[in-house]
This record gives sequence, C-alpha cells and structure tokens, in this order.
Amino acid sequence: MTLDIPTTTDDVLTSDTHLIQSFADLNALKQNDARTVIVGAEGAYVTDSDGNKLIDGIGGLWCVNIGHRRKEIINAITEQLNTLDYYSTFYNFTHPTAAKLAAKVASLAPGHLNTVHFGNSGSVANDSAIRMLHHYYNRLGKHNKKLVLSREGAYHGSTHLAMAMTTPAYADGWDKAEGLVHHLKCPHFWRYGNGMTEGEYLDFLLEDAKSRIETLGSENIACFIAEPIQGAGGLIVPPNGYHVRMGALCKDYDIKYITDEVVTAFGRLGHFFASKDVFGVQPDIITTAKGLTSGYQPLSATIISDEIHEVISGEGSMFLHGMTYSGHPAASAAAIANIALMEKEGIPQRVQKTGKHFENSLHKLSDLDLVGEVRGSHFMMGIEFVKEKINKTPFEPEDKIGLKIARAAQRRGLIVRPLGNIAILSPTLIMDEDMIDDVVNIMSNSIKEVQSEL
Repeated sequence: MTLDIPTTTDDVLTSDTHLIQSFADLNALKQNDARTVIVGAEGAYVTDSDGNKLIDGIGGLWCVNIGHRRKEIINAITEQLNTLDYYSTFYNFTHPTAAKLAAKVASLAPGHLNTVHFGNSGSVANDSAIRMLHHYYNRLGKHNKKLVLSREGAYHGSTHLAMAMTTPAYADGWDKAEGLVHHLKCPHFWRYGNGMTEGEYLDFLLEDAKSRIETLGSENIACFIAEPIQGAGGLIVPPNGYHVRMGALCKDYDIKYITDEVVTAFGRLGHFFASKDVFGVQPDIITTAKGLTSGYQPLSATIISDEIHEVISGEGSMFLHGMTYSGHPAASAAAIANIALMEKEGIPQRVQKTGKHFENSLHKLSDLDLVGEVRGSHFMMGIEFVKEKINKTPFEPEDKIGLKIARAAQRRGLIVRPLGNIAILSPTLIMDEDMIDDVVNIMSNSIKEVQSEL
C-alpha cells in the first residue's frame, strides 16, 4: 500500500490549508507567507521541497539530538511494531519495552529519582508532575499545598496548566489556569540586573523568592518549577549558583523542586541530565521529553523521588492519572535505541568539547553592531539583537528583526528559530567543528546583511 503523500511544494501547501501550525501567525500563513516544506532529513541536515539542503540549526525543535535518519532507531521502532504494536500501561498491565526504558531512565537520573511516569510531551510531563505532587500532599493531609512557583521568562508547555506556569507573554489573548501559579523575577542578569553585580542580582532574586514564599505562605506552596536554562522564554542562563541556592531555599520551606529538563536532558549540555551534573541541584522531580527519543517518537517522562513514590503508592491510594499512549511500545523502543546510541558513541562527552566550541565561536558575534548579547551553553544558544548596544535598546515587535535574520540565514543554508529580537540555535548534537564554523559564518553574514538594510 502506498500513502500517496504530496511532495511538491504546491501540492503540500494545498493540503496544508487544513493544518493548524503551532505558535504561528495563522493569518500570515493563509497568505502563503514564506512557508517552508521539509521533505527529507539526514544527519545534521534537512531538505526542503525545492531541493535545498539546510543545516538543521534548531534540531527539529530542540529535540533531534542524535541526528536525523539513524537506522538503529528506525529499525528498533519497526521491530517493536512487528512484535507488539500497542498495549496500554493502565491498571495491572505492562510490557517489556516500557519496563526496560523506565529502569534505564531511573539509572541515569540523579540521586533518589527512581520511578518514572511516561507521557506524550513536555507539557504533559509538567502537568503530571503537578498532579502527582497535589496528590502527594493530599495523602499527607497537607491539602492547602497547591500553589506553584514559576518564573518570568519560563516556558513549561502549552496545555492549560503548563501555560499558566509559562511566562505570561505566551498567553496573550488566551486563557490559562488562574490562581494556581505565581511567577518569581526573571533570572536574566544582562537585561534586568541594572547597576548590580551578578552576585548582587543573585541575592536580589533569592530575596524576591523568599519574600513571595513568606507572603503566600509556605504551607500553601507545593513546588517550584525551573528550567536549568530557560529556553523558549528567551534562552536565559541564571546567575552562577542560582539553582543551588534556590534548591536550598525550597528545602528550608518544605517546597518540592521540579527541574524541567524537557530541553536540557539527553546530551544538549553535555550530560544525560543537567540538574545535578551541570547546576549542582538535586531535584525532587525531573521532567523530560524531546531528546529522550531524539524526536523519533513522541514520549515524555516525569521522574519522581523515592520519597514521593512511597507516599503516592501507599495503602489505600489509587493513581488516577495517565494517558492512552503512556509508555507506548514503539516510543519506548525509540528511546531505548536512542540512549544506547548516545552511550555507544559518547555523545554527551563529545558535546562537552564540540558544544563548548559552538558556544565560544558564537560569542565572537558579540562584536557586531546588532548583537546585544550572546548567551547559552553548549548546543543551546541564543543571540539577542538590539537597536543600540550601550543602553540595550530593543527593536520594536513590528521590526521583526529576529525573523529577518532567520530568513537571511535560511537563504544561506541554515535554519534558525526567530523569537522576537532573538535568534535561537539548538542544533543536532552530532555537528563537527567544521560544520559549527559554517553555522557561525552564516550567522555573521546574515546579521551583517540585515544590519546593512536598516
């Protein structure tokens, strides 16, 4: 049987009128506003419907860590579908692939995080973490501990609850869960640390958190959720020591610490998990997705501590949560094969070297007039553009500066993600130093081109 899938640009775009793209200007798309049709992929590259070969500078969407079209993962998925195509993990059912993956993830997670609930996306993983914690506190008789502390500039997903935990800018014109989430100050020193040293700004952030906790009452707060590096909210790296001190603060006030590693886990920062190995904090829960399967199948994981699991699995407790596709056999097989490849090829260890070359090389763009700040770590980088460098004057939204630079880069063979005045780069983790140098040169020339047209 052939699927008869359209491949020419016109045919795809005709069918595409029925597809609602995510986080898109749907009105502009109706006018056929420079849409790109991706029809193939191999390694660190993708191919569009016009035959252009492009460096995948955003790794699909922060996720194709191992690179495209790895036969080992494709074969593992195929073999699994030919053995057990689907069965649920509801009630008393399990299956070998989900069980093996859960054990593997637990072995990689830091400290006492030894049990895993699988979902379908990072949004679901974060929702699941909150639901589990609410149930946990209910079991302990602490029924008031429901509030969630997040941060301005955070991104935790687009379900109703996950969007409430996300920076308010992403909910403009949309509703979200109200009254549950409270946002602490954004940890972006370059933008908000006016007149302070980085250490002073860190103290300011901790004092803000402490003040909010005491105002809300720690007896009412379930958790604090934080990305190690904030991603879609602006690629924000917190001051050095931030996570360690926030972890200690949360412990002092009996508030659980959730690390959202949807982006940072599985090699992007040079380790399978970044919470403890990179930032020195031991969370009570880690959520992850994206790099777990390198995007080959939709899968997420909410990994919880032994202490939380002991409470929610105690006598008289029902775990009334789950999704039809939790621990799907094919998705689990993809994750097992993906992790095996990363271990065999030493991808996290390689990223510790190549990712630093990527980071350091991009920092050289700071000399360009439009570049206000280059920030990030390893293969998770952002470049913020400004009208004027000394005062860090931002461009207006209608200037679409990030979009213009992204389109200039794509014409040169590189896909970049525009985010307002920021260009995001989160490529596959298999790029070598020559390809990294190509990316940096393309970005430099693209920024200069746009700069010359202003």
